[in-house]
Amino acid sequence: MTDFKDRERGEESKFAFDEENAFKIAARRNRLLGEWAAGLMGLTAEETDAYKKAVVQADFEEAGDEDVIRKLLGDLTGSDCDVSESDIRSKLEECAVEARRQFMSDQA
Repeated sequence: MTDFKDRERGEESKFAFDEENAFKIAARRNRLLGEWAAGLMGLTAEETDAYKKAVVQADFEEAGDEDVIRKLLGDLTGSDCDVSESDIRSKLEECAVEARRQFMSDQA
């Protein structure tokens, strides 16, 4: 019985560890995405830092990536940037790969 409990605790710990890492990678991805969008909008360094934080916070509105995509699309369209939703989705995927790569190299 103790083997089962130990195994259960191990699985719970691994799940918590994996969820925490996924959260960190998503936050890093959103910062990278915010930096890209800030560059397109011509924001200053201070505005870029604030914008990256706003993009990370936008991800807490609902599950999934739609809240982040909606924020960027609205902001970029409002700034007269010629960017489509598919451009944002492509950049999101690119940033996800880069965020995972950065995270893994930080862990090494």
